[in-house]
Amino acid sequence: MTRFTPIVLFVVPCYNEEAVLDQSITTLLTELELLSEAGLCALEGSGVLLVDDGSRDATWQLIDRWSHRDSRVSGLRLSRNKGHQAALLAGLAAVVDCADASISIDADLQDDVSVCKEMLSFYRRGYDIVYGVRANRSTDSRSKRFFANSFYSLMLLMGVEIMPGHADFRLMSRGSLAELLRYKERSLFLRGMIPQVGYKTASVHYSRKIRESGVSKYPFRKSFSLAVDGVISLSYKPLRYIAYLGVLMALVSCLGMIAIMSNYLLGGTIHGWTSLMVVITVIGGVQLLALGVIGEYLARVYKEVKRRPLYHLQARTGSLFHAPSAGSGEGAWPHDDPPGPASHRLR
Repeated sequence: MTRFTPIVLFVVPCYNEEAVLDQSITTLLTELELLSEAGLCALEGSGVLLVDDGSRDATWQLIDRWSHRDSRVSGLRLSRNKGHQAALLAGLAAVVDCADASISIDADLQDDVSVCKEMLSFYRRGYDIVYGVRANRSTDSRSKRFFANSFYSLMLLMGVEIMPGHADFRLMSRGSLAELLRYKERSLFLRGMIPQVGYKTASVHYSRKIRESGVSKYPFRKSFSLAVDGVISLSYKPLRYIAYLGVLMALVSCLGMIAIMSNYLLGGTIHGWTSLMVVITVIGGVQLLALGVIGEYLARVYKEVKRRPLYHLQARTGSLFHAPSAGSGEGAWPHDDPPGPASHRLR
C-alpha cells in the first residue's frame, strides 16, 4: 500500500533548552523543506510543535518568538514541570487530529533527524509506527552504556515488550496515535506502551550525536525512576518472583529444620548464635525488599485511582491553534474515546 503525501508534525518536548532551541528549530524546519522536496511530506500544514515542560529559563519566550516569526512553528506551555513523558504526550494529543504522521524527537537533536526521510519512506509503504533505534552507544560514557544495556536487559527479562536501543524518537501515524491515546495510565512509559498498540512497525538505525550545548535532562536518578515506572507499569513478574522467592526460602527453612533435628537426635551440639543472626538478617532483608516492591505496585494503584490530570496547559501559540489564548488546563487524556474534535484540536 502506497499512502498519499502526509502532513507531518515534529513534536518536541523542551525543558530548559534555550541554549539549543534556535539551532534545533532551524534544523527541523530545514529538514521539513528537504522532506517536502523529496515528496515525502506536504509543504502546507507540516510544521513543528514545541512543548515547554515548565522551563525556568527563556525556552517559552523563544518558542513564542519563533511562532510569530514562522507560521510552521507552534508551541504549548505546561503550567509546571510534569516530566518528559507527560510533555511528549501533551504534544502528541495536540497533533492527533491535524497530522497524518507525527515524529517525536528531543530538543537537543542528538537523534539524527536525517533518518526522518527513511521513516517517512516506511510510512508511505504502509507502516504505522517507525522506531528510531541507536546503532551503537559510542557517544555514551562507560557507566551510562552499562546502565542502559542493563535497563533493556531487565525490561526484557520482566516480559516488557520494548525495542532495545529505542527511546522516544519515532514516527506514528494518525491511526496508531489515536489508539495510543485511549490508554489511561498515569505512570507513563511510552516506549513500552506503544508496542501494545500492535500496528505495523518498522525501525531505522542511526548514530546518536554528542550534545553540543546544554545539559542532559535525564541524569541517573531520573533514568532509574523511568526504569522503575516501566517495570511496574507493564509487568507483574516482580510480584511472581517474590512468590517464587518465598517458596524457595520455605524449602530452605524446611531443609535447615531437618538438619537441626537430625543433628540433635544424633547427640550433636547445636551451635546457634551466628547462624541464627545470619538467617534473621537475610530473612529480614528479603522481607523488606518484598514489601518495597509491593509498595511500588500499591503506589501506582493509588496514583491510578485518583485519576489526576497528567498535565495542565497554560498557554498556546502559533498558527496551528484556533486561538493563541491560554489553554483550559484539562490536561490528562483529552479524549475518553478515540480522538475526534476536542478541546485540544488543532487547525
